[in-house]
Amino acid sequence: MSMFTRFSPLRALRDLRMWLASRKPYEVGFLALSIAVTWTVILVFSSDTNVAPEYVEPDVIFVQSYAENRTDAEIIAQQKIDLPKEQARKKAIEDAQEKRRQEFKKIDDKLKSWGI
Repeated sequence: MSMFTRFSPLRALRDLRMWLASRKPYEVGFLALSIAVTWTVILVFSSDTNVAPEYVEPDVIFVQSYAENRTDAEIIAQQKIDLPKEQARKKAIEDAQEKRRQEFKKIDDKLKSWGI
């Protein structure tokens, strides 16, 4: 705590002024320029962080509860009902993946034509 009792803002400013006075003019100029560039970069990047994220609806997964005393025939019948739904879901995912793959292939072909 003894360090804080000896701290005085006026003494700190006087010390800074004396240090700056002992510097050559071009050193003070480069100091000011470096401070300005640093704060410009910080402000530019901090202004980009205020972009609100796009709302994505939560993916809710519902769990179906089954009776404990189901027979094998009931289970097989339910699987036959659920099979087309599952196949349609998998087909939709595969189609979306293939579409995305084609988009990337198109971009890759364009970059190759440019020599990149």
